[in-house]
Amino acid sequence: MTLGEHLRELRYRVVVSLVAVVVTTTVAYIFHGHILNFVSRPYCSLPRHYFAIQGQCKLVTFGVLEPFTVTLKLALYVGVLAASPVWLFQLWRFITPGLYAHERRYASSFVAVSVLLFAMGAAFAYLTLEKGLHFLLGFAGGDIGSLVTFNNYLSFFTAMVLVFAISFELPLLVVMLNLVGVLPAARLRRWTRGVVFGIFVFAAVATPSQDPFTMTALAVPMALLYGVAVLIASLHDRRVARRAPLYGDLADDELSSIDDEPAVP
Repeated sequence: MTLGEHLRELRYRVVVSLVAVVVTTTVAYIFHGHILNFVSRPYCSLPRHYFAIQGQCKLVTFGVLEPFTVTLKLALYVGVLAASPVWLFQLWRFITPGLYAHERRYASSFVAVSVLLFAMGAAFAYLTLEKGLHFLLGFAGGDIGSLVTFNNYLSFFTAMVLVFAISFELPLLVVMLNLVGVLPAARLRRWTRGVVFGIFVFAAVATPSQDPFTMTALAVPMALLYGVAVLIASLHDRRVARRAPLYGDLADDELSSIDDEPAVP
């Protein structure tokens, strides 16, 4: 394909993806009431003295246009997420012609696993969100009440979901680096203590709430997933060693026994 043909194909893929996002965003806007109930459920599950307004759970807005803008923002977030199968498929169709057959097989597996890990991270963030809100809003004791705006809550909700979802991609990155020969399993095992310590430091800094429960809820699954990645890398390295029994234990930059002396010209 010429450069112009590539650009036309890229334009087609982008247009299809945008149409899908517009359709899913429109549907999400129509059903924004149900989506709002789902998103606000962790907040409304807290003790009522944090947010009670006439005995009902309320997330407030300020200004005349803010109810519309925050609802549109919520619908857009949901629309982009709901349309992800379409735009991921369009991205896949755009890059597939440049890959070999074995690369397509690996890439399709990685895409499927990445989507699964992203969904697992988002679900885990949703389940732990209530504890983080309870910790943060619990500082408003005595006669102090917390009046939370929906715009701030949506930003906090989105940040939590993205941090968890992206962090759960760590094992996939480790396995990818192992498959291409950058990180052998032996090195990953040596790094286990440092990596686990770094995971807890990352969780303490990256979580928006920065409370001990949310930090632990992010760090422990990441450490377990790293262990799974090290196990997969070990199995891969053993399989590679069995395929090359003579020199399978040598590093890529290590001289073999027949090249220990330079040849004399």
